[in-house]
Parts: sequence; structure tokens; C-alpha cells
Amino acid sequence: MAPKVLVADKLSRLALDIFARRGIDAHVKTDLTRDEFIKIIPDYDGLAVRSATKVTEKVVAAADRLKVIGRAGIGVDNVDIPSATAAGVIAGLSRSAFSAAPTAFPSSGGTALPIWRKAAFIAPA
Repeated sequence: MAPKVLVADKLSRLALDIFARRGIDAHVKTDLTRDEFIKIIPDYDGLAVRSATKVTEKVVAAADRLKVIGRAGIGVDNVDIPSATAAGVIAGLSRSAFSAAPTAFPSSGGTALPIWRKAAFIAPA
């Protein structure tokens, strides 16, 4: 079964294509209310956000399957890092909004591969 990623903010078509090429089932659902977000997040293994979506302690607590949060853009001020860390969720950011998909979880090169494998998002090479 392919990992499911909720894309909660707008990302480029290129970013979504990269998810697809890597066998990731990305669901784009933007402009969710807080209640809608908390209701659906338990269905996802990963979460991709920009700055509009706030990943609060309540969101992390509801996210039973969540393994990774990728923040496209600069900074992670909209992600509750202590809550994510306490829940065993890896949180990282991309180097730029344009390169969100290959770097959102948290980097497409070097050290990212062991993280992806740990999160069970890709098969070993």
C-alpha cells in the first residue's frame, strides 16, 4: 500500500508530480477548517504544509499514522515541533518552496534516504 500524504497547502504541480513518481499517494486538500483537518489527519502517513496550515499539538495528537511533516518554504513556526518530536514524528523543511516535494521530508539527498526508510515511505534500493 502506497503511503498517503496530505498536502494541506498549495504546492506546485511539479511537487505533486514528484510525489507521484515516488509512489506516494498525495491528496491535495487545502483550506480545511481546523475540525476538518483534525478529522482527516488520522488517515495519513505524511503531511506537507506551507505557511497557511497550523500543525498544532491537537493535530499531532489526532494523527495516529503520521510519520513525517514537511514544511515547504522557510521556517517551521507553524509546526509544533515539540509535540511532533514527542509523538515520534519527523518534522523538517524544504530548502525552497519550489523544491518542496523532493525536500519536504526533509531532504532528497544524502541523509534523507535513511529517514525515508525509517518512515517506511520507500523500499530499500
